[in-house]
Amino acid sequence: MTLNALPPLLFASLLALLAGCQSPGAPAERAALRGTGDLGVVVERATGSLLLVDTTEQAVLDRIEGLGDLSHASVKFSRDGRHAFVFGRDGGLSRVDLLTGEVTARVMQAGNSIGGAISQDGRLVAVANYAPGGVRVFDSETLAPVAEIPATYRAEDGSRQRAKVVGLVDAPGNRFVYSLFDAGEIRLLDMSGESPTERRFTAIGEQPYDALIDPTGRYYLAGLFGEDGLALLDLWHPERGVQRILPDYGRGEERLPVYKMPHLEGWALANGSAWLPAVGRHEVLVADEADWTLVDRIAVQGQPVFVMSRPDERQVWVNFAHPDNDVVQVIDTESREVVSTLSPGEAVLHMEFTPRGEHVWISARDSDRVRVYDTRTFEVLAELASESPSGIFFTDRAHRIGL
Repeated sequence: MTLNALPPLLFASLLALLAGCQSPGAPAERAALRGTGDLGVVVERATGSLLLVDTTEQAVLDRIEGLGDLSHASVKFSRDGRHAFVFGRDGGLSRVDLLTGEVTARVMQAGNSIGGAISQDGRLVAVANYAPGGVRVFDSETLAPVAEIPATYRAEDGSRQRAKVVGLVDAPGNRFVYSLFDAGEIRLLDMSGESPTERRFTAIGEQPYDALIDPTGRYYLAGLFGEDGLALLDLWHPERGVQRILPDYGRGEERLPVYKMPHLEGWALANGSAWLPAVGRHEVLVADEADWTLVDRIAVQGQPVFVMSRPDERQVWVNFAHPDNDVVQVIDTESREVVSTLSPGEAVLHMEFTPRGEHVWISARDSDRVRVYDTRTFEVLAELASESPSGIFFTDRAHRIGL
């Protein structure tokens, strides 16, 4: 009987078997193939490098260098989780292949940058710039420029100025939302058409310093440094304008010196509430997610910087500004009580949960280490050496709005 005379199913099976009988090197080559779902990076701010890490093995795989000033760097991921886009403080935008450990593209696109975002379809990368103030948009495959949107506004003296852009996030519909620190504005940039269109919301409050978008992509909230409260934009109904929420928290109380601006990008939505860092106070604020009214103020050890929810929403983890930045506190979202105080090292800068929340990675810049904790027992599972580590970013962020 010839091969062609075999039944089709048996013939296909035989071909698959023969294809597997390759040279001795083939199994090793196949073993080198891997997915990207358990990869992540740790920013090494002092050396302009990234540590490529495996979150399953809790191990360092590689160090990627030559990324410029990473003193306030953030990282976003491509849709397939293979490429990391690194936004440097010096205006550098780099595209890194996580499987090869190579910088595949890099542009110096501004003089001072503060982060960026990737569009819903993954085709565009937007960068928020302090100097010159504005947003620049690039092709995610090549980093070729696509659009430049200056953050111009009219100052009190009538002159035209450019504002620092903060709080840039992606929104559904290939849109980006951001705030203008100097102008007190929120702007909605739509990149879904043939040319960019921009919608402006003015007089939203004094000095918006950071912002976030909720996991559904509906609500954009800007924190206000110049006054108490936050500014809320409902992206389902932008025609309703910006709403002021939590306008009275801390009103009449003396504010402490602010040693580090809190990061609203690390806020938490948990157990039906929004958990936010209070500016200049040793408190975590709890607001009702339905109407944004303040329902509780939880005393903590220092001025919160990141207030982050474990993925199952049972816990909120909090780190702090100087001089209390050597501890992390854990709040139970049901009892609203601090249930643990940990000491990961000197100058804790960032935390990142594994996708299902069983572990959390914490960077301690001045101790040159990253610690991995079991979030149920608070046991230290691993300790990784790192040069001045700051931000930690895992590839599951590629599939989440605003991250």
